[in-house]
Amino acid sequence: MRTPRQILADAHTIAVVGASRDPQKPAHWVPQMLQDQGWRVIPVNPHAEQIFGEHAYGRLRDIPWHVDVVEVFRPSGEAPEIAEAAVAAGAGAVWLQQGVTSPRARSIAEDAGLDYVEDTCMGMERALHDMTHLCEHPTCQVYHGVDPAPDVPQA
Repeated sequence: MRTPRQILADAHTIAVVGASRDPQKPAHWVPQMLQDQGWRVIPVNPHAEQIFGEHAYGRLRDIPWHVDVVEVFRPSGEAPEIAEAAVAAGAGAVWLQQGVTSPRARSIAEDAGLDYVEDTCMGMERALHDMTHLCEHPTCQVYHGVDPAPDVPQA
């Protein structure tokens, strides 16, 4: 199994189940930040037409191209069904955001050979490693989160 950093580094397309239209919610600004950093972010929200300037799909199975990672911003109780949909869609990984855990979703994903991450914020992982993806355009902002360098005593 790949580490969260490896999963993010290898990903090109991220489907965000539970993407929000509300810019104040992490389910909006985390995927928006990933998009700003160069990843293709596909929102999955049956109640929206468009989020982050992308067409929003009602279900994972409605997305017409390959998805590398399914990022989940939904309650833990919904995670097993989403993991099953990720397997059916041929995704390479299931990533449950911080605060979302599910032993059943883990089992479904891992039994099907998908990488699995839970209770971890993809945006924080990106910031910790100062990662971008194919981000060469001049308007690409670099978000700096926690300093990944260990504390070094000052001389």
